[in-house]
Amino acid sequence: MSFDISPLLEKAVAGGRLTPDEGLRILESHDLIAIGQAADAVARRLHPEPYRTYNIDRNINYTNACTAVCDFCAFYRTPKHPEVYVLPRDVLLQKIAETVEQGGEQILMQGGLHPTLPLEWYEELLRDIKSHYPNVNIHGFSPPEIHHFTKISKRPLKEVLERLKAAGLGSLPGGGGEILVDRVRAAITRGKVMTDDWLNVHRVWHQLGGRSSGTMMFGHVETLAERIEHFDRIRQLQDETGGFTAFISWTFQPENTEMSHIPPAGAFEYLKTQAVSRLYLDNVPNIQSSWVTQGEKTGQVALFFGANDMGSLMIEENVVSSAGTVHHLTVDSIRRCIREAGYIPRQRNVFYEYIDAPPTGEDESPRTSATVSLPVIVGGPA
Repeated sequence: MSFDISPLLEKAVAGGRLTPDEGLRILESHDLIAIGQAADAVARRLHPEPYRTYNIDRNINYTNACTAVCDFCAFYRTPKHPEVYVLPRDVLLQKIAETVEQGGEQILMQGGLHPTLPLEWYEELLRDIKSHYPNVNIHGFSPPEIHHFTKISKRPLKEVLERLKAAGLGSLPGGGGEILVDRVRAAITRGKVMTDDWLNVHRVWHQLGGRSSGTMMFGHVETLAERIEHFDRIRQLQDETGGFTAFISWTFQPENTEMSHIPPAGAFEYLKTQAVSRLYLDNVPNIQSSWVTQGEKTGQVALFFGANDMGSLMIEENVVSSAGTVHHLTVDSIRRCIREAGYIPRQRNVFYEYIDAPPTGEDESPRTSATVSLPVIVGGPA
C-alpha cells in the first residue's frame, strides 16, 4: 500500500525533525523526484549562498595490512600476505608534495589494522609530515584504526587521541562506518570495531575540540530501517557534541570482494538515500556527493538531491578502485559540474571554510538555470 509522504516532506522542508518511523516511510517511497525536491529545498535553506564547494586532497593508504576480515573490502591484505606493504616515509612525503603542487592542502590518511606498528610509530609519522608540510591538514585514521591503536598500546582512548592530536592530527574521517548497526557489522566483518565504540571515537575526539565527518556505506545486507538507524545514531551524537562537519554516503562496490554476488545499488537508490540523509540529519551542516562511486553525472545530479558539496578531487584513491570502480575527475571537471548545476564553485578545506580567492567578474553570479543532463536513473521500480 502506498503512503502519502507529502506531509512528511513538508515537515522536513519547514525545519521539523523527522522521527525514525517518518524517515523510514520516506525511504520506503519510490517518489524519487518529490524526495529530491524536498532535500534540495533543505539544502538551499541551510546553504542559501550561491556557492557549492569542493576540496583537493589525496587518499594515502600508508599500509594495506589488516587483522580485520571485511567481506566487502577488496583492498586489505592479511599481515603475512606477499602483497602487504607499509609505505616508505620518503614515498609518503613525495605523495604529499605532489598534492601540494596541485593546490591541495589536506591528505586523507588511512590504512588497515596493522598488527605490530606501535602508537609511537604513528606519532612519529604525524610529526614528520607536519615538520615538512606544516600547513597541510592531516585528516587521518578512521575510528576502527583509532580503536585498534588503543588495543595495541593498551592505553585509554582519550590519551591516544590527545597524543595523536599533539603530534599533528588535524581532523578525523568517518571511515569504517559502513552501517552503524551491530547486526550488520557482525554479518559483514570480523575483528573490527562495533557501533558504540565507532561512535565513541568521534565523541571523545569532539570533546577534545576536534572535528570529523560521518559516513555510510549502504546497499549490501542492511535493511532500509537499518539505514535510518544509522542516520539516527549520527544525529544523536551530533546533538550531543556538534562535532560532525559533514556526512557522506556511498553505495557498496561488490566487484572483487567476498560479497560480489550482491547486485550493486544503482543511481536511483543512491540519490534517494542521500536525499533522505539531508532530510533526516537536520543538525549536520554539509552533505557531500559521492562522484567517486557514482561517476560524474550522478555525482553532479546529487547537487539537486541534498548535497551542497562535490567532494574531493581525490588525486589518489585505492580502496574503492580495488573493487573495480574507477572514476576520475579533474578540478576543471568538478568546477564545470558545479557551474552547470547553477552554482559558483568554491574550494574549501575539511572544515568547510573557503580557501580560494573570492569570485570576481563573471564568477560573481551563478547561472540562472541549470544545464545538467540527467543520467538514466536505474534501480528504481519498473
